[in-house]
Amino acid sequence: MTTQARRIQSVYITLILGNTLAASFIWGINTLFLLDAGLSNLEAFAANAFYTVGVVLFEVPTGVIADTWGRRVSYLLGTVTLAVTTALYYLMWQISAPFWAWAVVSALLGLGFTFFSGAVEAWLVDALHHAGYEGSLEAVFGRGQMVSGVAMLGGSVAGGVIAQVTDLGVPFLLRVGVLLAMFVVAGLLMRDLGFTPDRSAGARQAVRGIWSASIEHGLKNPPVRWVMLAAPFVSGVSFYGFYAMQPYLLELYGDPDAYSIAGLAAAAVAGAQVVGGYLAPHARRLFRKRTTALIGGTVASAAILGLLGVTEGFWVAIVLLVLWALVFAAEMPIRQAYLNDMIPSKQRATVLSFDSLMGNAGGVVTQPALGRAADVYGYGTSLAIGGAIQLLAAPFLVMSRRQGSTADVAVTVSGAPAVTDPPAPPDEKLQR
Repeated sequence: MTTQARRIQSVYITLILGNTLAASFIWGINTLFLLDAGLSNLEAFAANAFYTVGVVLFEVPTGVIADTWGRRVSYLLGTVTLAVTTALYYLMWQISAPFWAWAVVSALLGLGFTFFSGAVEAWLVDALHHAGYEGSLEAVFGRGQMVSGVAMLGGSVAGGVIAQVTDLGVPFLLRVGVLLAMFVVAGLLMRDLGFTPDRSAGARQAVRGIWSASIEHGLKNPPVRWVMLAAPFVSGVSFYGFYAMQPYLLELYGDPDAYSIAGLAAAAVAGAQVVGGYLAPHARRLFRKRTTALIGGTVASAAILGLLGVTEGFWVAIVLLVLWALVFAAEMPIRQAYLNDMIPSKQRATVLSFDSLMGNAGGVVTQPALGRAADVYGYGTSLAIGGAIQLLAAPFLVMSRRQGSTADVAVTVSGAPAVTDPPAPPDEKLQR
């Protein structure tokens, strides 16, 4: 590996570390924070759904920033936007703001994250190509996920403990501080390599071009299309499952004020992320095709959610939560590598952002629906319903597999073409 490639990966790891640490301060107590502000379960998860509405609305416009002004600019705008909206969250909690205010600020919070989605990942892959890196993408994404898990572990536990000894608002202030620090770090270290921003087109023309590219290299590209269509069923349920675990574990534990237990839920997911990130490249070698791992992971996750829905034991729920997070963490780098190997460099950020849009679109419907199910039937039943919804993603992944993309069997960055090859013969598609 070249010195430049090592430096690029170090910068990527630093960005992931800072982003995740900032976010994770509130992950363990976010649902409790919203409920403490006076929202019902339906309103709390509807507020989360408005976050995903913001993601859906702003993915394409922020894609213009990433592809015309650069991925670095996009990242810097993301840190500032998230810092401001997080501070507004704290203010609304202080004044017990009405639901409409939570909806608006949650949507703007989604705007902040759209500056990150696609841009950081595209920056990494293009820069590695520029540096002549020929290793496995799963290994790079896996290391990033391991670091993310460590940051999440520390941040979520700290957030839960700090909330318990102070109040639920302090972790949000800590998040603002870390985000501002990451603005400085990215400004000093992040440079666009292997990608030249195109500022020749006007904003309207750029949006039109980005939308067309998303369609052309996303939905019109069969193996990519089917992966994207699976995303709404997985992402929406994943968001809900993570945040519903906080009050559900407190319910099983028997103490609604044990905020550190809510932090434990996020910490369990974080630990699983570390292990899953380490296992991702090894898990990839167990299967000839990436889609085999993705299909198996989807089915396993759905089954675990079903078991979480019927358990009555706190520690059994913790074990199932770890298994659920472990499966998700192991398959995510494989999914990232699969998609990146099928997307041309020039449209990489655009298509990855569109993929994020597809996933978050599912959350717009899924989160409030499952939140309402929790109000009516309880958290356990809502998680079981979520498992059934997630299972609907499997047929779409099977369809992607049947396209016979070269990226399905690629193992290195240089080993896969930028654009998907023609479908393989039927007999090859049936191979594992």
